[in-house]
Amino acid sequence: MQSTQTPFSQQELLPQEEMLEISRTKSEMLIGLPKETSDGEKRICLTPDSVQALTANGHKVYVERNAGEYAGFSDRDYSEAGVTICSKKEDIFSCPIVLKVSPPSLDEIKMLNPQSILISALQLKMRKKSYFQKLAEKRATALAFEFIKDEHGGSPAVRALSEIAGTSSILIASEILSSAKFGNGLMFGNTSGVPPTEVVILGAGTVGEYAARASLGLGANVKVFDSSLTKLRCIQAQLNQQIYTSTLQPKNLIKALKRTDVLIGAVRGINRSPVLVTENMVKKMKKGAVIIDISIDMGGCVETTEITSHENPVVIKHDVIHYGVPNIPSRYARTSSVSISNMFTPYLLDIGEKGGLENTLRFDTGLRNGLYFYHGVLTSKSVANWFDLSYRDPNLLIF
Repeated sequence: MQSTQTPFSQQELLPQEEMLEISRTKSEMLIGLPKETSDGEKRICLTPDSVQALTANGHKVYVERNAGEYAGFSDRDYSEAGVTICSKKEDIFSCPIVLKVSPPSLDEIKMLNPQSILISALQLKMRKKSYFQKLAEKRATALAFEFIKDEHGGSPAVRALSEIAGTSSILIASEILSSAKFGNGLMFGNTSGVPPTEVVILGAGTVGEYAARASLGLGANVKVFDSSLTKLRCIQAQLNQQIYTSTLQPKNLIKALKRTDVLIGAVRGINRSPVLVTENMVKKMKKGAVIIDISIDMGGCVETTEITSHENPVVIKHDVIHYGVPNIPSRYARTSSVSISNMFTPYLLDIGEKGGLENTLRFDTGLRNGLYFYHGVLTSKSVANWFDLSYRDPNLLIF
């Protein structure tokens, strides 16, 4: 039997799956930026440049009057970027998406509309059980930006703010050392014929790395202590030079503390920071030495440190100057705001492109890692364990 001639190949004649075009509907977002009210908080989540990028993509942004003044952004800057300026805080919290730096107070949660989306820091160790109960009553969806992961598994917000905290700790120490009121008149760094400033850093993470980088840039002698040999190797490689490093051996640490002019505490723990410097160790430090305990928000790693404020940042104990402000990046409000804004803007634009937060959470595992409430249901195991609450796996709720 003669075969039929055909211009098509056998593969082309086989039934094929129909390829249907799936249109992706962009979502118009209404975002509210309230003025921060928590003590010492001067930052804002979005700069005028970031807002302009959002409004150019069809989104609407509402900013509370004078919300950006401490960061150096005027209401005029925002209005020229396409923002609607609101005088009433209630109008901001009635937006479907509320963007904040610090977690909202219980009074602010009351102003949220049901089913609202809240994006802010969580600061878990400083929250109370009533905070989560109020969010549940509002059936809110909430994300903590310190838990959001990038494509490499890092925490972009934590990294950015840790860089600022590390660098600024050295700037603050330099200011205190030279202060006629508190310091001993030392110029931070090195000058010809004068011994360099001695700096001891506890912790070889991101904060420790940037504190060391700033110290070395000013010409100081730097000693870094950490319990992890891997972190100590990494900080050597990242700084691209050999510095004194040591594991946390009491003998070596006490010897270094006796000579140091500045001690930077940058060690964090799971529940609280471990106390690495006891009161007896502080007593052996030089008169006029400065302690900057960056980990004070988790209890502090120096026994004698206590929480202070930006208005009254310094306490003197055993002739040693203690700085225990828990929110150091807020001191540099403009730099911190730009850094936070740079992180948030791509996420917000992506959420709009993908048709809203629901669709984005389905495919972005890094963003989903920051989710701790989904329509009033607690989805974070760490929050549930800390406050003895029940939770649901977000993967079962979203898909």
